[in-house]
Amino acid sequence: MHPNSRRHFLRSTAAVAAMTPVLARAARDVPQVQSASPLSKLQSMTATAKYISDAERGGRRDKLGRLLKERGVFAVLIEPGSTLDYFTGVRWSLSERLTAVLITAEGAQIYVTPAFEESRLREYVGATPQILTWEEDQDPFTLLADWVKGHSKRAGTLVFDEGIRYFAPYRMGEALGDWSFRSAAPEVNACRMIKSESELALMQLANDITVAAYRAVHPLVELGMVSTDVSALMHQALGRLGGEKSSGGVQVGKGSALPHGSKEPEYVADAMVVMMDFVCAVGGYRSDISRTFVFGEANDNQRRLWNLVRQGQDMAFAKAQPGTPAGEVDKIVRAFYESEGLGPDYQLPGLSHRLGHGIGLDVHEPINFVGNQTAPLEAGMCFSNEPGIYVPGQYGVRIEDCLYITKEGPRWFSEPPASIDEPMG
Repeated sequence: MHPNSRRHFLRSTAAVAAMTPVLARAARDVPQVQSASPLSKLQSMTATAKYISDAERGGRRDKLGRLLKERGVFAVLIEPGSTLDYFTGVRWSLSERLTAVLITAEGAQIYVTPAFEESRLREYVGATPQILTWEEDQDPFTLLADWVKGHSKRAGTLVFDEGIRYFAPYRMGEALGDWSFRSAAPEVNACRMIKSESELALMQLANDITVAAYRAVHPLVELGMVSTDVSALMHQALGRLGGEKSSGGVQVGKGSALPHGSKEPEYVADAMVVMMDFVCAVGGYRSDISRTFVFGEANDNQRRLWNLVRQGQDMAFAKAQPGTPAGEVDKIVRAFYESEGLGPDYQLPGLSHRLGHGIGLDVHEPINFVGNQTAPLEAGMCFSNEPGIYVPGQYGVRIEDCLYITKEGPRWFSEPPASIDEPMG
């Protein structure tokens, strides 16, 4: 150690020692999370879950193939992510080394992966699909392009899943220069946006778990807790109840005026707004539920804004009928808030974000409840319904529940809470 460094170290150590009593007193003054023993009694709710079968995924690929054929497309290229999971059941991590699948209009699945990964990939896909392998000093795009050229009589159209990284279509363009390329969103979304009964059942279970976690955690929120304390309790509850991939957060006080929260720590205090937004999954399918409550007694203005948010939710739900353009669901709520002196449009105080988003294997999927969305609602579509009112520098209120469209109209995955006095529903 350099002598100067040693002297600096000794001075620093002495300073810390001198401060130890102060730090100890400060630590005692910081609110501590109390034991949350009631969460240890929570049991998994997923024992009866029925996951997506290989037969259902085969039906999805058949539909995709029909759409590709109708539109004169040779194949779609898909990298790891939710679309790969949707069509194949393969859950694979992204890497700089290309692993992908080419699904052709004729229904073939052609995988490409590094040679050292072939055995592991074969565990996922079984014996039937062809796997093209490349060594570390080879080009996977040349390998894939050679296969395409060898199985097509003429240059055609190749489409790419929207989740694919830019370098993949760029390199395929270099290797297949006379082919045409575009996004596969029209075909992929036409499959993924319409949920089957088995998908809806998994989403229902994920929502049931999230509601149960909220109900378990809400009584455990204590004076002086930091938002991260409450988040930790929610993640613990979601995990014990069988939820996968839990995510989300808690915004307290002024932080709740920012839809996705502040980096500044906020402590729970009397009469303070607490806004919670959490997600979990079952079989990969997501929930997304937000709850807002006041710790202690709510004042008149807090009650008014909470009730306006709930009214907006009900208006959106009533508007979300089959055949209605998705954007109209957002517009009716925004117009109502403007009549109450909020906004207009996305201005604050008011609703600064879209009313809702599609949901499924991803938390955010097409299509959205947003004003410029003209696509009509169809049976099987799933959405969040999440109006919020945010008052800068004070607090915000958001209540979020997801719904799905049936031929008869919308249905809730989770019933919204009845009042600010019973805020978990």
